[in-house]
Amino acid sequence: PSSSQTKRIHHPKTFTFDGAYFTSSTTKTNLRRCGFALVDGVLEGYNGTVFAYGQTGCGKSFSMQGITDPPEQRGIIPRAFEHIFEAIDVDEGGTKYLVQASYLEIYNEEIRDLLGKDTKKRLDLRESPDSGVYTQV
Repeated sequence: PSSSQTKRIHHPKTFTFDGAYFTSSTTKTNLRRCGFALVDGVLEGYNGTVFAYGQTGCGKSFSMQGITDPPEQRGIIPRAFEHIFEAIDVDEGGTKYLVQASYLEIYNEEIRDLLGKDTKKRLDLRESPDSGVYTQV
């Protein structure tokens, strides 16, 4: 072929995920299906991440936060924390726990810490061979 002709080859992309949920699903069901195993791993010392993805207005924040009343409408975050602190309360092994959490928003390729003092402040994404990927203020 001449230099002005090119052939593009498209390879299918593979994505791995634990679950996809429909509008009829509840946060209680979603957490039971994939979140409790994640929380149990966190209690064993592993890092855990729940990643909500979707277009604007599709319910990501509501699924994560929910509302306190009625209790059935509580989100994944309060349910996960309840599971964590219940497990800590019943642990009779004398284990000491340090619980840390981040609540990050990625919107228009900008990262913000929704638990930080300034929720509008943009964070930078960094990578270190020692500590992996992290955000920096």
